[in-house]
Formats: sequence, C-alpha cells, structure tokens
Amino acid sequence: LVSAKTSSKDPAAAAGEKDGGSSREEPWKTALKTTVVDMEVGEFRGHKVSVWDLLHSKYIPKENRKELLELYQAGELTLEQVKTVVSTIVSKAEAARAAQPA
Repeated sequence: LVSAKTSSKDPAAAAGEKDGGSSREEPWKTALKTTVVDMEVGEFRGHKVSVWDLLHSKYIPKENRKELLELYQAGELTLEQVKTVVSTIVSKAEAARAAQPA
C-alpha cells in the first residue's frame, strides 16, 4: 500500500512558500530540466541536453536567459518555443565560432 502525502495547507498558502526553502521545484523549471534537445554542435555534439542546461550554457548571454525565462514563466513563450530559441542560439553561436580563423 502506497499512501500519498497530502498537505493540510490550502494551495494559496503552499504557493506562497516557494521562497521558504521548500524542496519542491517550480513546474516550469522542472519542465525545462526534463525536456531534452539532441544537439549536434560544439561541446554538446551527440548528446541529449536539457533546455535548462542549454539556457545556462556559455552560448546564452545572461540578459537573453533572463528574458527567455521571464517570457516563458509569463506564458508568452511555450516550452517548444523556448527549446527552439535556445537550440538556434547555440547552433548559430557555435557556427560563428567555427567560422572564425584559428
């Protein structure tokens, strides 16, 4: 028998706890960490990489990452759109780097 642990708190109170050291991860963050992209460039070649890892790679400037995360959290970008954008940025950045003379 498996029993599910239920919270006696109302959802609004529980939602307000996200800054209180709760170990539960935000659903949007979990989605970014569990969605993987098959990248064929640079250090990611031949690997499945999570959208989260791509977002936090050297290829995505901090400002862009912040903007993408804000748009995604606000519901203005879908997970698929974020995946496409970060994949494209990484691919283009790696292509530009590869095109530079050594």
